[in-house]
Amino acid sequence: MHQPDAPGKRREGVLEQEAASFDDRFAPMVSLELNVAMFKSRWQFCDRITEYLSDILGQGHSDPARYSNFLSVAANELVELAFRSTGEPGRISFSLYRSATFNRLRIAFAREDRESTSMGSSEHQSLPGAGSGLKSDGTILLRDLATIFRAAIRIEQDGARGMQIIADFPSAEDFQ
Repeated sequence: MHQPDAPGKRREGVLEQEAASFDDRFAPMVSLELNVAMFKSRWQFCDRITEYLSDILGQGHSDPARYSNFLSVAANELVELAFRSTGEPGRISFSLYRSATFNRLRIAFAREDRESTSMGSSEHQSLPGAGSGLKSDGTILLRDLATIFRAAIRIEQDGARGMQIIADFPSAEDFQ
């Protein structure tokens, strides 16, 4: 018996294309930049940053608390992934952007030199893999988050040692 998941897969690709096509239409909402050493000094910073970002993401929705709470799960996982992937010294930045149909979370940081760099500065991946500086459990986590939240999540190299985690969440409130 054929499973009706083919349209869902097509839908995920469409969401990624739609999110990518809005790159020029994203308006900045907020940006937070921290010293990596300070950020990594306390695990609790992940929760505080997530709470701050998800509260802002909830603004403008008919049920801001519900939208914020739901997206805080994904945002927290991405912030914690960055916590585990950052190298010292350096800076880490958390930025939120909004378009007509998507909310974007961008986390940029210098990654640790645990793996060799195999991507050029303009290359990106829809999900992390070889050369991204993230372990395979990060790949599974991001793939699951993308599916659950109908989000386009990608990892991009930013310069010689930098990384960006970019997640585009639909602004619709009909999460299932």
